[in-house]
Amino acid sequence: MDFARDPVRVVISAEMLHAAELAASLSHVNRTIASPVDTLTGALGEMVWAQYYFGDWRKHNLVKNIGKSDFAQVEIKASAFRFNPRLNLLVRADYHAKRKPKYYVQVIIDVDPKNPRIVPDTNAFICGFATGDEVERAPLRDEKSKRGGGAGFRTKFIPILKLHPISELPKDLKQF
Repeated sequence: MDFARDPVRVVISAEMLHAAELAASLSHVNRTIASPVDTLTGALGEMVWAQYYFGDWRKHNLVKNIGKSDFAQVEIKASAFRFNPRLNLLVRADYHAKRKPKYYVQVIIDVDPKNPRIVPDTNAFICGFATGDEVERAPLRDEKSKRGGGAGFRTKFIPILKLHPISELPKDLKQF
């Protein structure tokens, strides 16, 4: 990924944020919650991808894909953090063992990690993608808790600068 050229920017609208807040309030996530905006971040990541790839975030049903990849062949990995070149695509090892999407796409919701509040007009960046095989071969690391100590899980990680440009992703992927 060429950091200056490749990320695709999508601005989160008030309507998109409201819909994601509603969807996040209706979903139950069975995993470690590292931040108060984790579930919202995941919902927004999927909506940002739908806006970019399908041209309309409303075309994505956040409830329909529970327990499956976010889209037919694509898993969206979203993080709420200040956008910078030192970030990584992170895939929990236990999660990767259960699901085998063809592609993983990284979306960064650009917020201050000390105050991870997502508001209308927040920028989201689609950084690029890795194949499922690349994630399979990626190194593992023990994650740290944002509150200190171990988080209790391991992740596969690929630096975002090593992701494929999003423009190289096939153009004929289906939604479900």
